[in-house]
Amino acid sequence: MKRINKYKKLFSVDEDTNLKTLKKTYRNLVKEWHPDKFQKGDDKSIEAEEMSRYIIDGYHFLVSMDPETLENNLEAYTKTITESAIADFQHKGQLLEVSFLDGSTYEYFGVSKKVFSKLVNSDKQMRFAKRTIFNSFPYRKSKKESDTTS
Repeated sequence: MKRINKYKKLFSVDEDTNLKTLKKTYRNLVKEWHPDKFQKGDDKSIEAEEMSRYIIDGYHFLVSMDPETLENNLEAYTKTITESAIADFQHKGQLLEVSFLDGSTYEYFGVSKKVFSKLVNSDKQMRFAKRTIFNSFPYRKSKKESDTTS
């Protein structure tokens, strides 16, 4: 959740922001922090390079969690959580990363250690996840994909 809030603050967005507004804000931030605006080796140039990467990462992150993006990918997500099984999962802080046997990986935000412990100790992990996690926490498809061909 901290990461979500950090990027929303950077882009000055709220829950009602649409992709068009997000893209406009992104373009303005990139113009402001583009490394070519500063001389090479200058402290501002180095800061601008770091900030550019941060802005790009934030934009892609927010786009992946946008309701419009999630709605466009709802069919694939629903198919994954209903037809595929959990291959692996890991929890760090409030982030739960779930890899499925179909090769897709999703990140769920705000999952407490208590909920994670219940998932680990459940004798029917997929059933528990469907009821408690999959449609209850903010999620996004992770860039990282499992390699199911090896």
